[in-house]
Amino acid sequence: MDYLIVAIYFIFVLGIGWAARSRVSSSIDFFLSGRSLPAWVTGLAFISANLGAVEIVGHSANGVTYGVETMHYFWIGAIPAMVFLGIVMMPFYYGSKVRSVPEFMLRRFGPAAHLVNALSFALAQLLIAGVNLLLLAKVVNSLLGWDLWVTLVVAAVIVLSYITLGGLSAAIYNEVLQFFVIVTALLPLTLIGLHNVGGWNGLKTMVNNNSHFHTWPGTELSGFDNPVVSVIGLVFGLGFVLSFGYWTTNFVEVQRSMAADSLSSARKTPIIGAFPKMFIPFLVVIPGMVAGAIVTPIKQGDAKPNDAILYLMRDLLPNGLLGVAIAGLLAAFMAGMAANISAFNTVFSYDIWQAYVQRDKDDSYYLKIGKIATVGATLIAVFTALIAQNFGNIMDYLQTLFGFFNAPLFATFILGMFWKRMTPTAGWVGLVMGTLSAVIYWCIAEFSTAQAGFFNLPGQGTAFVAASIAFVVDIVLSIIVSLATQPKPDAELVGFVRSVTPKEHLVDNAEAALPWYQRTIPLGILCLVLVIILNIIFA
Repeated sequence: MDYLIVAIYFIFVLGIGWAARSRVSSSIDFFLSGRSLPAWVTGLAFISANLGAVEIVGHSANGVTYGVETMHYFWIGAIPAMVFLGIVMMPFYYGSKVRSVPEFMLRRFGPAAHLVNALSFALAQLLIAGVNLLLLAKVVNSLLGWDLWVTLVVAAVIVLSYITLGGLSAAIYNEVLQFFVIVTALLPLTLIGLHNVGGWNGLKTMVNNNSHFHTWPGTELSGFDNPVVSVIGLVFGLGFVLSFGYWTTNFVEVQRSMAADSLSSARKTPIIGAFPKMFIPFLVVIPGMVAGAIVTPIKQGDAKPNDAILYLMRDLLPNGLLGVAIAGLLAAFMAGMAANISAFNTVFSYDIWQAYVQRDKDDSYYLKIGKIATVGATLIAVFTALIAQNFGNIMDYLQTLFGFFNAPLFATFILGMFWKRMTPTAGWVGLVMGTLSAVIYWCIAEFSTAQAGFFNLPGQGTAFVAASIAFVVDIVLSIIVSLATQPKPDAELVGFVRSVTPKEHLVDNAEAALPWYQRTIPLGILCLVLVIILNIIFA
């Protein structure tokens, strides 16, 4: 029965890819779905693209280690940035008609910053796609007994097939399907797990660690013993630098908004995704906490936190329901990997190949290059999956990557979007030096014998500090370099810098006639109010 459920799921996935291929007649169709999808589809795809290894395995592992302090990754480390993206930044991305985030960098800062961003983004996507593929393979290996290499290849071929057939449309429609499959898989696991430990109060008794049931001050997660410093570290390092760096500049997410059918839909996409995002941790973190309380290998330290949710499924779920859970995990990891691959092939084709290798070819040529890039990225992901095996908690690996690449990128974006004096030279200098400073700090913290508390942080404080350093270095150097170099004229900054862009370029006038629950700003405010209430309840 379990095999049958998984087989039916794979048939649906490939069927969606086959159905979507009829809509692919140009590169814009393949890479951006022809900018034709409604907000509810792109909104669910937006959150499903992120509902991969980070959410399911990474945060269940964090649930074992930190308990409800992990909620910060959602309530502080996602929702405010998603609302900011929808209200403030999407008008620039969508209104400028760029095809990718690196292309926005090209038109705002010029070729040097564009090339740095395109190359670093492409590298990051190959590494993160490997994470999703590895964890997918481990699920099948642990629960069905397949050899790891066999599973890596089978999973890679399935993802490759539907993206190559249907492009971004296939990825997005599969992500909508996968969202509902994931929730269907995780909800029974959470309820059965809580029932087995005697409910929430029973879990408190079994875990016997008071800090695991309060979000603030979050000292275990931040690595800072001082409660005030911990709060500052979480709000600035996670809630501002890492969160805004990821959600507002990561093309994996922004690509879903760019596929929307109007500016209003594009702005609402991340906000629609924010509503399920704030409740997903209950389906991810709580199973991790339950596994830490009742799964023997996890309690005794014989298994890594990354394996917590797999052991819990194996021990608690009956046949049939186990098949649904396996399909849910496969859906999560395939959604994450497909998002990485579809973003990679767009950036590689437009921002690397077309910009620097073969210019002025016809559209069909770049469509072919995109499909070749999809094949190449999938093959490389099989091997980058092996790199991720070296991390016991996959969140350590991913937060390190985000600190290296996304934190300095956000600094460059936010300064360049609101300060017209920022120059093209400052754009690439800030990016390079911000990333380099984070890498140097991380290398000292991980590989040297430095004894200062600044370098020897428990929890995931090292990633927060690395991201903060990258952000500050980027901002400071960008200001200094901008004051010493020549900025672009105002006419070239329209649509890219707020102060010189007419207001009518940044709003969809048709949205004013819609009821409040279909307008961007009221929906964003409602999101923020709900997330404040959740923080108060679990403080």
